[in-house]
Amino acid sequence: MPASFIDHVQWFDSSLKSVSGSATMLYAYKEVIHGYSVRLTPAEAESLEDQVGVLSVWEEVKYELHTTRTPEFLGLDTSDALFPDSSSASDVIVGLLDTGVWPETKSFDDTGLGPVPASWKGTCVEGKNFTCNRKLIGARFFSDGYEAAFGPIDETMESKSPRDDDGHGTHTSTTAAGSAVAEASLFSYAAGTARGMATHARVAAYKVCWLGGCFGSDILAAMDKAVADGVNVLSLSIGGSVSDYDRDTIAIGAFGAMSKGVFVSCSAGNSGPGSLTVSNVSPWITTVGAGTLDRDFPAYVKIGSGKNLSGVSLYNGKQLSDSLLLPLVYAGNASNSSSGNLCISGTLVPAKVSGKIVVCDRGVNARVQKGVVVKGAGGVGMILTNTDSYGEEMVADAHLIPAVAVGQKTGDAIKKYIFSDSNPTATLTFGGTQLGVEPSPVVAAFSSRGPNPLTPEILKPDLLAPGVNILAGWTGAVGPTGLKEDTRRVKFNIISGTSMSCPHVSGLAALLKGVHPDWSPAAIKSALMTTTYTAYKNSKTIQDVATGQPSTPFDYGAGHVNPASAIDPGLVYDAKVEDYLAFLCALNYTSPRIKSLTNQDFSCELGKKYSVGDLNYPSFAVPLQTASGQGGGSGAATVVKYTRTVTNVGTPATYKVSVTSDTQAVKILVEPESLAFSKSNEKKTYTVTFTASSMPSGTNIFAHLEWSDGKHIVGSPIAFSWT
Repeated sequence: MPASFIDHVQWFDSSLKSVSGSATMLYAYKEVIHGYSVRLTPAEAESLEDQVGVLSVWEEVKYELHTTRTPEFLGLDTSDALFPDSSSASDVIVGLLDTGVWPETKSFDDTGLGPVPASWKGTCVEGKNFTCNRKLIGARFFSDGYEAAFGPIDETMESKSPRDDDGHGTHTSTTAAGSAVAEASLFSYAAGTARGMATHARVAAYKVCWLGGCFGSDILAAMDKAVADGVNVLSLSIGGSVSDYDRDTIAIGAFGAMSKGVFVSCSAGNSGPGSLTVSNVSPWITTVGAGTLDRDFPAYVKIGSGKNLSGVSLYNGKQLSDSLLLPLVYAGNASNSSSGNLCISGTLVPAKVSGKIVVCDRGVNARVQKGVVVKGAGGVGMILTNTDSYGEEMVADAHLIPAVAVGQKTGDAIKKYIFSDSNPTATLTFGGTQLGVEPSPVVAAFSSRGPNPLTPEILKPDLLAPGVNILAGWTGAVGPTGLKEDTRRVKFNIISGTSMSCPHVSGLAALLKGVHPDWSPAAIKSALMTTTYTAYKNSKTIQDVATGQPSTPFDYGAGHVNPASAIDPGLVYDAKVEDYLAFLCALNYTSPRIKSLTNQDFSCELGKKYSVGDLNYPSFAVPLQTASGQGGGSGAATVVKYTRTVTNVGTPATYKVSVTSDTQAVKILVEPESLAFSKSNEKKTYTVTFTASSMPSGTNIFAHLEWSDGKHIVGSPIAFSWT
């Protein structure tokens, strides 16, 4: 800061006035980044960027939301170690950036909790019947960036307060750290005790998402304030397109939070099953994909040919007769539109659907909206069929008319029946809640996949957590579908997305922080990643529901989270700010770019060889070049060496390495093959040398590296990809 200014805000104001006589600052940032946000013309922004002391100016970015039984499925009901007797568990504060919260939900009951932690420096923006307690200890809202783009918030449409009018934020916050609530359910589905991952942790809500989206300037302001408030964990079920780290608002805010000791978890995105779709790929963020639980909500389609076909549904209204079959029609044959098969508003011909069950294809508009369209045209029921993009993934919804969602194969069978029968008929029945579903988990088709589109040497997503048909708290402002036509009000809702898997990991991180308060964000991440599982009890690899085939580390990262093991991982791959700075040097970031991203004055050493692969990450990704020539050629082998350092967080022990691989095309050498630790917090370094033959472009092959002392297994996936 120039000496002529008494504080940074005065400096910011002066720089702004030098380029605009009318613009005013929206936010001044000081914790996670050093700068401010403002609405400027392109010419003013260009002039500002040319000023001395201004590192960079980037445009506002709009982000989108990535939108019970889980504790038992994760083994939290049998692991007493995850609930320490000390007050440390209730000293952990989880901050969630989302659509706000519904403070009246029973999941925020503070019975049994002691005083608010002394480390808490935040506040609760009360008023308009909104109050906090010892569970929900903080609530703020951030709308300046949103209002700069769209104008003042229409308070007849949404609350200009931390109150949640959408439901998403209440669901994610209660998933992460909701108190236990007995007899919870959605219309009697998934009945039982609903509780978050970290039931003793405190919740701080930061509302950054509005009807028109979530704006980067608001997100950054919330992260800045959350760090100052004293949160230990930040959870963001939000994402956007992938951009360079120093142009990604969430990446920038997350780096600042990480540098202050805050664990940051983000959703991987809902753009699967295509490759290279994963978002939030910064290595200082824990990126979470979505899998299923061992719980389902079966429903059935009985067709006139006598077949009884299976699907899923959360419908709980007036039932159809299970014996009287009704006329059945495919929406594509009951429309004058080329997109009539999708049951988009206005596309169905009432005369062709009235009194019938309508088959609609999944895609484009919301699943529950299709049922509203069918009902509006006079239909009495709906069968929602998957297409190629969704495969056999079935997501249950609280439909407004009798409706069953079915997989692609079942959908094709139903359509074949319709097209081959002159008078097709069907009825729908609903089977409640089913537990013990096998196989489980499977990777959700919507869960975004790797490889990492920005830095292929960093494997993303990091891990998998439950994200399909998750029961958690809900807002009182809208019904379970969120549709204006839905006048029902519920205390709990069941929804799906990586938005749901992210807060599972956020809550688990809070549990680990409570047990190990001295662990860094990287150590917590490592413990969660290296203790995952990738196979069922029968040793078969976790399935990908989109293909019906075994999934890979590009789908699940290190594997499915396993908190009971994460509490005592044996070894961790720790990383500090300096490690990430070296990572940025390996990406050829200049000092100004590093400063813009990290708020750190740092220059890469001239002549020093930096390697992206040497970031002390708990997984390995090795991008390789295909040699020229037919079938990938037969060029000389490529040799790549990665270095890792592990820290002993257990008792003295000797760990031995083992490697399993799917291929002979890459030889893997680990040196040394054993690591002897004589005390806690001792560090040991090892190298992995990959000697790879050329393979055809597009080839992906996987391996697995494990260190074990006979008690602990410290696992790391290895992904090879040729381009």
